[in-house]
Amino acid sequence: MTFAWYAHLKELNNKPWIIAAMVSWGIALFEYMFQVPANRIGYSVMSIGQLKILQEVVTLSIFVPFTVYYLKEPLKLDYLWAGLCLIGAVYFMFRSKLYGA
Repeated sequence: MTFAWYAHLKELNNKPWIIAAMVSWGIALFEYMFQVPANRIGYSVMSIGQLKILQEVVTLSIFVPFTVYYLKEPLKLDYLWAGLCLIGAVYFMFRSKLYGA
């Protein structure tokens, strides 16, 4: 989804927004073909909150390298702080599985 949402900023920057939207939607549709079944499978062993936090961790894990290497943005310390916040969120969402609380 990161590619669908942000690649057009580099690749289609000189095209009308409608073209960028159509290309992005095409890429996103392909990803949703995998995401929807994965969420259905994941929901059999995780709660909605756990699935969402897991999705955010995966998104940030992909977004940071994508931003640095593909979009050539500088690596910021804010990504570290966001990652630490997500680690805290993961802990709180999964602690019942860890400790049976």
